[in-house]
Amino acid sequence: MRPMKDGLARPALERLARNLARADATFDERRFVERAELGLEDLELKERVTHVIGTLTELLPEDFSEACRLLRRAATQWDHGDPNDALRGFAAWPIIDYVAARGIDDFEESMETLRCLTGLFTAEFAIRPFLSRYPERTFARLHEWIDDPDPAVRRLCSEGLRPLLPWGSRVEYLTNNPTRIVDVLDRLAYDGDVIVRRSVANNLNDLSKRHPDLVIQTCLRWRKRAPAPFHVETDKLIRHSLRSLIKAGHEGALTLLGAQAGAAVSLEKLAVSPKRLVLGGQLRLDVCLRSKSKTPQTLIVDFAIHHQKADKKTRAKVFKLKTLQLAGKQQVNLTKTHSIRPITTRKYYPGVHEVELLVNGIVTGRGRFMLVVPKSKS
Repeated sequence: MRPMKDGLARPALERLARNLARADATFDERRFVERAELGLEDLELKERVTHVIGTLTELLPEDFSEACRLLRRAATQWDHGDPNDALRGFAAWPIIDYVAARGIDDFEESMETLRCLTGLFTAEFAIRPFLSRYPERTFARLHEWIDDPDPAVRRLCSEGLRPLLPWGSRVEYLTNNPTRIVDVLDRLAYDGDVIVRRSVANNLNDLSKRHPDLVIQTCLRWRKRAPAPFHVETDKLIRHSLRSLIKAGHEGALTLLGAQAGAAVSLEKLAVSPKRLVLGGQLRLDVCLRSKSKTPQTLIVDFAIHHQKADKKTRAKVFKLKTLQLAGKQQVNLTKTHSIRPITTRKYYPGVHEVELLVNGIVTGRGRFMLVVPKSKS
């Protein structure tokens, strides 16, 4: 898999420059690419974004309103690049965050430009400085955008408010005012677009880390009020929202999903194979659970892998295995394969990795495997 920083390499710079030049024939494509590429190779992704913003600041019109009009024109005819390129959206990231970098003193111009640009990549990072400086004005604007016909704009209303947004700056106002966030999510919970509902679930999952009772109450209310066409989708949203609480064995979350902590089951088998796994291969879990209850039970079965870190400590990452109904005194056999391959968001280190099986949030069994990480040929 390509490193994520490759999404903002020379080809992306060239496409970004072409997009801007189509909106303004005076924009110097060649100079932009040359200046933006200088020193780029040694930078990581977010550093590249900041670096390119510096070049944009030099070459876009000095007048911020004029620069924003150019960016909005570019957005209407944007070349998104190869649809098979998973990193193609990164080319637009610098122009979106440029708005936050240059426009923090011009709320109205910045908000309108972020609304127009968010569909090119996402304005979830760029809107956070405005939430910090103008929390009331920004919340009021988000409440207006909830009815926007563009799902990317509606998604921004949720994603920009995530308390623990990955890669996003922390916003103290969001940390201290969780009910303000829920007020927005209430109006998006039954949105017709799955990208909006998934963002809502991710936001609630963030909130559950500090405010589990608020999240449980919110999910109960959404389930009770869900319009008939949204019953199934609302249940999916709730399950996704509660995933961290379920993995932690939170009794209220388990009850909401029809399960209970400490399921009455015995572990008949947990086989982890292969015992020696080369990075890039697949780990296999074979599980057999037997009910010790006379009545049916809802089982939420997860597994955790304790990944080795550079300092030889381990960090657990929990993954879903299966949610099922187990009849009284019956047993069930489960099989799960899980790829252990290079990804952009995790670095793997060789060594013994422990695997835990969790049933309704409780560790029920353990296994191990040795991860082998081949040395780089470079």
